[in-house]
Amino acid sequence: MQIPVKFSHELEVKVIKEVKIPKEIRQYKESIFFGLSARQFFCAIFAVGIAAGAYLLLGDVIGKETASWLCIVLAAPAAMAGFFNYNGMTFEQFLWAVIKTEFLFAGDRKYVGENLCYNSFNRKGRGDFD
Repeated sequence: MQIPVKFSHELEVKVIKEVKIPKEIRQYKESIFFGLSARQFFCAIFAVGIAAGAYLLLGDVIGKETASWLCIVLAAPAAMAGFFNYNGMTFEQFLWAVIKTEFLFAGDRKYVGENLCYNSFNRKGRGDFD
C-alpha cells in the first residue's frame, strides 16, 4: 500500500507500508478463551461436565477411587475430540474415515494395469509378436 505524503516544498514522497501475512493462512485458528479455539473450549467444558456428573452420580455407589478412574475414562474421548487433528481432519472425520476403510469398504482391492503403448498398436494378445 502506498501512501502519498506531501511536504511544505511540494516534494511528494511515497511511504510503503508492509503488512505481514502468515505463510500458511489455512492453519490460522481464532482463539476465543484462554488461547483455545471454540471447538477446543466447548469440548473441554463438555468433558468437565461428563467427569463431574459421573463422579457425583457414581461416587457413593461404586466408591470414590473407582468413580474418579471412571471419570477419566469417560471424559477422555470428549476432551480428545476437541484437540485432535490429523491431516486437517477433526476427530469425527478421522473416525468416519477409519470406519469406512476398515469395515464398510474393507476387502481385497485388485489392481489391473493397462499398457497404453501396447494397446496403441492394436495387439490382440500376448503371443502376437512377429
